[in-house]
Amino acid sequence: MKVLKFGGTSVGSVNGILNVKKIVEAENEPVIVVVSAFSGITDQLYKVAKLASEGDDSYLSDYQEIGIRHLKIIEDVIDASKKEDVLQQVQAQFTDLSNILRGIFLIKDISVKITDTIVSYGESISSIIICNAITNATHFDSRTFIKTENQFDKHIVDFEKTNALICEKFAYINPISVCGGFISTDCITNFITNLGRGGSDYTAAIIAAALHASILEIWTDVDGFMTADPRIINNAYVIEKLSFIEAMELCNFGAKVIYPPTIFPVFHKNIPVKIKNTFNPEAEGTYISREKTGEPSKAIKGISSINDTSLITVQGLGMVGVIGVNYRIFRVLAKSGISVFLVSQASSENTTSIGVRNADSAVAVEALRKEFAYEISQGEINEIFSEDDLATVAIVGDNMKRTPGIAGKLFGTLGRNGINVVACAQGASETNISFVTDRKSLRKALNVIHDSFFLSEYQVLNIYITGIGTVGGSLINQIKKQQEKLKAQNGLKLNVVGIASSKKMLFNRDGIDLENYAENLKLNGVEATSELICKEVINLNIFNSVFVDCTANSHISDLYQQLLENNISVVTANKLAASAAYDKYLSLKETARRRGVKFLFETNVGAGLPIINTMNNLINSGDHIQKMEAVLSGTLNFIFNTISNDIPLSKAILMAKEAGFAEPDPRIDLSGKDVIRKLVILAREAGYKVEQTDVVKNLFIPEKYFSGSLEDFWLTVPELDAEFESKRQKLDADGKRWRFVATMENGDCNVGLQEVDSLHPFYDLQGSNNIILITTERYNEFPMMIKGYGAGASVTAAGVFSDIMSVANIR
Repeated sequence: MKVLKFGGTSVGSVNGILNVKKIVEAENEPVIVVVSAFSGITDQLYKVAKLASEGDDSYLSDYQEIGIRHLKIIEDVIDASKKEDVLQQVQAQFTDLSNILRGIFLIKDISVKITDTIVSYGESISSIIICNAITNATHFDSRTFIKTENQFDKHIVDFEKTNALICEKFAYINPISVCGGFISTDCITNFITNLGRGGSDYTAAIIAAALHASILEIWTDVDGFMTADPRIINNAYVIEKLSFIEAMELCNFGAKVIYPPTIFPVFHKNIPVKIKNTFNPEAEGTYISREKTGEPSKAIKGISSINDTSLITVQGLGMVGVIGVNYRIFRVLAKSGISVFLVSQASSENTTSIGVRNADSAVAVEALRKEFAYEISQGEINEIFSEDDLATVAIVGDNMKRTPGIAGKLFGTLGRNGINVVACAQGASETNISFVTDRKSLRKALNVIHDSFFLSEYQVLNIYITGIGTVGGSLINQIKKQQEKLKAQNGLKLNVVGIASSKKMLFNRDGIDLENYAENLKLNGVEATSELICKEVINLNIFNSVFVDCTANSHISDLYQQLLENNISVVTANKLAASAAYDKYLSLKETARRRGVKFLFETNVGAGLPIINTMNNLINSGDHIQKMEAVLSGTLNFIFNTISNDIPLSKAILMAKEAGFAEPDPRIDLSGKDVIRKLVILAREAGYKVEQTDVVKNLFIPEKYFSGSLEDFWLTVPELDAEFESKRQKLDADGKRWRFVATMENGDCNVGLQEVDSLHPFYDLQGSNNIILITTERYNEFPMMIKGYGAGASVTAAGVFSDIMSVANIR
């Protein structure tokens, strides 16, 4: 014999009821069907009762709506031969309900007993209708066999009497029996009571346990228990199997698939539970039993949460070593009818924190202050206080038991994403680790846990890209081309959630389609300023996020500190931050380290060449960098490789700009500013405290050419062509070439034009290539050499992409 429970929207519509009929009639063994009120009816009945008790005659229109809805369902689902009889039964129920509501309206008062009676009509009427919709079904009134007793003003099932009455009622097993859930009667007074929200699940479990059913099936409007709330986690999926303990933990912490007490009766009788979807009966659903299952690689099965948490703290040195303090705390809360779902206590015993619902917070604090009034007056206990509007998250899984590192991974992951843990708790069973955080961090916490514990199909990295010029545009195209490959080979999903240009910005936490991002930004983007970009990124509060700067804008680089403080990694091709005042550079590095995020700027020097990363590897392995010699300007190298009899200096500069090697204002390159910034960054990464003003400059273009406007520069720079050509011819005759060299030796830095002969490593440097010679304690006689493309949008974008992969811990 099976027990089937139908609730939610599965009994709230004509299609739902027809599906129930089909499912039940297809069974080939006796079944007891437990149904809830039609979707939303219980809330409507509470509302009608309240309006009537306030003397508000608008209750009549709401009451009529309830009646019309039921009559329409009868019209659509009941066979014509039964329709008149069903209408009479239902009309009798509505007549009784109408009389009760009229009496409440007249006396303008209502008791709990009357309220319980009113809401019981929802299940009573729905069970009559559904019973008559199913062929050969017999109706039973649950109020005649589900018995409760009053404890702390709550209706608690009297199992001894209830089990005896169930066995008596169902002594003869009908092929199909139908009854309403939720409703009950007091075992002494016989007044109508109920089992509370979700009580229909509980009713079904009680019947299943009493009759030793083969299985309890809970038919609802979802496919089963999900790994997390699908409204928050887009890629949450159905859990195929759960143990009773896992299901109970998930239910207690907010998973609303079934009513938490449902587990107890069937657990003790070892009756499995199956969660099924009335609208998708082919889906496997979730199977709950005593069996412990799950992949060893996935320590947790699911994540559940309560976004309605108040944390009450009792603190004081007078609690230390005193026996009975916790007894008094929980006794007074029990007397006040307050349920505690989380307890966290310091090992020193001077602090105990308890989690309750926000609605119970004020009553709980008042009761505790009254209980400990003497201790508070003596200073043994400090002021008892509450923190409201918090959220509780629980990770659940039998495989967590005896698996080291789960808690460390959980709290490390939360910390790196800037999620503060207010309190935490774990039982000795190790099936559940719970923690309390602020409510605004709930979405972020759930996402990062789901991602980090491999409940998601992919690890997700959420990316904000600022600057969509040559480098930014190239980066977006590279990401677009690699997205599917990274998902397939590395299990990594690159989710571009924000794109900003100099004028507009576009954000979408679910991801922006990169195929038409430019058009989308143009049509749907909003005004962008550095302040607005920063505000939006922080307010989105997305987990595993990285801010990518492909600009040369100082206002954007000024955002890094705030972003890092909010646990957002920063990847930048913008040299301004790392070459700014040393204290600012150091603050950014230390903030990233302290917050557990990354501040990466490999492309600040050498575009895509692995210079900074190589230096860091040398230093981290114990080496010491003594000297560096480098050609770091792809622009200047291109210019000096291009100058010839036919191409004067001014034309070579213009060609560098047109080829995309030079900055929009090439004077930044020609003045040595760009090289100085790069040298300062390298010196700092080598461990030296260097400012830009410490660098000695030996420039090859007179200062006057940098003082006017850019237009003035283009008009006057040809004046240098003849002199440079004369020097070039002499240089060529001597078998030498010009190179603009940056040098650092034991912290002393200089930049300037040098002549190199054919034996020098810099002599054959082609096009816009960069080269660096690094002399260390290990690489002393023969310096380490790194050489390759040092400029260009695609290689710079590739270097930025590599840094993004480093944030995701993928190389």
